[in-house]
Amino acid sequence: MKQPFTTKEKLEEIAAEIPTPFHLYDEAGIRRNAQAVKDAFAWNAGFREYFAVKATPNPFLISILKEYGCGTDCASMTELMLSYAMGFTGEEIMFSSNDTPAEEFVYADKIGATINLDDFTHIDFLEKTIGHIPETISCRFNPGGVFQMSNGIMDNPGEAKYGFTKEQLFEGFKILKQKGAKRFGIHAFLASNTVTNEYYPKLAGILFQTVVELKEKTGCDIRFINLSGGVGIPYRPDQTPNDIRVIGEGVRKVYEEILVPAGLGDVAIYTEMGRFMMGPYGCLVTRAIHEKHTHKEYIGVDACAADLMRPAIYGAYHHITVMGKENAPADHVYDVTGSLCENSDKFAIDRELPEIAMGDLLVIHDTGAHGYSMGYNYNGKLRSAEVLLKEDGSFVKIRRAETPKDYFATFDEFPIYDRLHLD
Repeated sequence: MKQPFTTKEKLEEIAAEIPTPFHLYDEAGIRRNAQAVKDAFAWNAGFREYFAVKATPNPFLISILKEYGCGTDCASMTELMLSYAMGFTGEEIMFSSNDTPAEEFVYADKIGATINLDDFTHIDFLEKTIGHIPETISCRFNPGGVFQMSNGIMDNPGEAKYGFTKEQLFEGFKILKQKGAKRFGIHAFLASNTVTNEYYPKLAGILFQTVVELKEKTGCDIRFINLSGGVGIPYRPDQTPNDIRVIGEGVRKVYEEILVPAGLGDVAIYTEMGRFMMGPYGCLVTRAIHEKHTHKEYIGVDACAADLMRPAIYGAYHHITVMGKENAPADHVYDVTGSLCENSDKFAIDRELPEIAMGDLLVIHDTGAHGYSMGYNYNGKLRSAEVLLKEDGSFVKIRRAETPKDYFATFDEFPIYDRLHLD
């Protein structure tokens, strides 16, 4: 059974100052996990976790990870700008984008970010755009086909839009070397949200073998191997969490079996874990405001898919706790819904929960990654605040809720807010 990282009393205290809905983050949990990741890969001298900014683009939270030596993984201009404004520079920033606008390559090069090319044609595009090939460069590898492990097919890289084929990768390294690149990296992402300790070691084996072959056939100086993301979290209460210590040890074993004998025992290992780093340490706090008894039993809450899209667009499961009723029998079946004019705006369907009364606080678990960041303004809905629960039990608002003025702010030629005569 999933347990909230805080109490009903603390949530009521926060809600008295910051109205629901809001996203709440657990500083203590974030710190414990960041240290565990650092420890799990301490055997590799060059290890760095590049937090995937897209997962939770909040500088207050990313600053915590920075204390543990993390860098940032960026996929857009604004993510690069956020990273640079926070003091990340040079090799602390990984720029892994696709279908990349020219101005984003220019900015990434200007701040010294490591550019991870997504496509063979981007070699010429990058050179024409910034006027040179950086001395440190990375390429994203897509081996194609399906990705399988002992428990079956995990994903289908061959259908993904990302990365070089193997043939393009080898040719690309040769061309980049000729054009002035001196230090190389390789990157791959083959499966999403894997809840198994096998994924990283299996992916590492594929990349390590590829790197040995690349070294032999191109002579390139390969400095890092980026395992990217894909290490998942247990959204469902019956799932067993990944053990990052076991994962780190599994990667170490494959490293010593493949890279060390090939004279590549100094290659750095990088990761880009957004979901694993932050997902379990955030929740969406919302309040029951309506009940409906028709063909089904519905509970309407003051949050909606604008605050958490994953259930609406993926049918994703997020566990729900009715605060104060953690030990009550789950003897009612509800659809828990938001107020969007979309029938998919449901946080849970046919979910067994304790009886919910109007005003009850509900915690929707595991929203610390791809929660707030995927929000949107359909129906004119305004995104909620973000709050950090500090280690000492205090709390701080780390992003205010949007206002109508924010929503109307880009109508420069039609000043709606002015016409409403509001302050």
